[in-house]
Amino acid sequence: MTTVCHRPEGLEQLEAQTNFTKRELQVLYRGFKNECPSGVVNEETFKQIYAQFFPHGDASMYAHYLFNAFDTAQNGSVKFEDFVMALSILLRGTVHEKLRWTFNLYDINKDGFINKEEMTDIVKAIYDMMGKYTYPVLKEDAPRQHVEVFFQKMDKNKDGVVTLDEFIESCQEDDNIVRSLQLFENVM
Repeated sequence: MTTVCHRPEGLEQLEAQTNFTKRELQVLYRGFKNECPSGVVNEETFKQIYAQFFPHGDASMYAHYLFNAFDTAQNGSVKFEDFVMALSILLRGTVHEKLRWTFNLYDINKDGFINKEEMTDIVKAIYDMMGKYTYPVLKEDAPRQHVEVFFQKMDKNKDGVVTLDEFIESCQEDDNIVRSLQLFENVM
């Protein structure tokens, strides 16, 4: 059995496409190769890596949704380029780029809308990931209530789905959301 190794095209090209310097890309690549020696990560490995950050909860479902958002080619694997492009947006992108990426994460079936079922799945996955040891202890119907509040705020035309435009507009109106999106800028 041979292992197919993937090497990125070139750091110069990635430097031009991302908000990272060549040095930062080298550090990121070293870390990526350390966790994924083949140069690509499949969903199972991604889940195992992600689970380490949330030892008190079950991060597998959220990691599944996150993996699908990173896997832009939808081929079941994430290359370093996919990873670093998403990281560039999440860490150093504009508010608009971050919101577009987040919308894509929440739009599980990729139909261009977030419906209540998708939002409920995401919220439940987040609650599972955070674990049973949250304080204060969450009530059983907390995910449903969270989704109701989300839709009251986001679904501007009350048609039962949230479009990208509604999502971006609503998020930009909320100072807490905008602040949280800027939280991780320039962490490297």
